[in-house]
Amino acid sequence: GDPVNGLKHIDIMKMLNDDAQTEAVIMVGEIGGSDEEECARWIKANMKKPVVGFIAGVTAPPGKRMGHAGAIISGGRGTAAEKLAVMEECGIKVTRNPAEMGKLLKSVLR
Repeated sequence: GDPVNGLKHIDIMKMLNDDAQTEAVIMVGEIGGSDEEECARWIKANMKKPVVGFIAGVTAPPGKRMGHAGAIISGGRGTAAEKLAVMEECGIKVTRNPAEMGKLLKSVLR
């Protein structure tokens, strides 16, 4: 993420977890930083609703900037593969194709 952030993924998850009208969540993240991994661990310990996820930048080569300062993979950390693996380890169903997000969400609501 960028050095000046808005809401963190965890802040948003807490709001959605407490929202009576939210049935499930699609978590979208990006390469760089560690916000998504921290949120995945919070989800595993606290989230009462199903969460599915996607990380933009699956095909990004190491060291490649992806449109803004925060989306950069450095030192082998913050890759899409690393983030997706942590999310899966925390029980979040993930897709590597953004076109599949709706279908994936529907599968957890059955």
